[in-house]
Amino acid sequence: MTTASVLDVLRTAVPDASFEEAASADMPTIVVDREHVVETCRALRTHPDLQFSLFVDVTAADAWPKEPRFEIVYHFACLGAAYTVEGASAPAPARRVRLKTRLTGSDPVVDTVTPVYPAAGWPEREVFDLFGVTFRHHPDLRRILMPDDWQGYPLRRDYPVQVKKDAGSWSPIQITAEEFAANVKAQREQSDRQATGNMAAPTGRGGDREQRRGAGDPAAGKP
Repeated sequence: MTTASVLDVLRTAVPDASFEEAASADMPTIVVDREHVVETCRALRTHPDLQFSLFVDVTAADAWPKEPRFEIVYHFACLGAAYTVEGASAPAPARRVRLKTRLTGSDPVVDTVTPVYPAAGWPEREVFDLFGVTFRHHPDLRRILMPDDWQGYPLRRDYPVQVKKDAGSWSPIQITAEEFAANVKAQREQSDRQATGNMAAPTGRGGDREQRRGAGDPAAGKP
């Protein structure tokens, strides 16, 4: 399916959205206005002619100082015969698609796609953490790579390259050698106890045979 055919389906399924085809060397790439990102994703996933059921990734690009500054880039895949969406009479051909939306530097906000693709939860947090893009209605939007008190967004183009900052933390990031050795010892002792418990009481025909042999049963040696 070409970009044009995917666009034709989307324009019918989401008639109020503004779509455009973007140049790409590897897969169909479509740009949609941010107000219709979630609705477009729902059409990509559930429309019987599309069936892009697999969320692959979401990332971002910063074009600073240009505007609109940010591009949010989503990747989806159709699994072909491996998965057919509910209500479709036949599987769609296996293929990939890229979806983009553009955000201004003064208002980098877009709705989360987690209601359609729950797997987008952590990747959206990564974009939030590193680019400062807010995903509205995200169920747990907080930093995922940087400390909670970190100032700024490291993948923005205007972020200072050489920055020195002591990260604050409520708990030690490292443990002492003694604590490490104690943890290893405790884990070994726990494993030994579990292994001993599993071997303590033999069961099944083998266990019955051993009990009969110990009692002097002549039949204990026979299969």
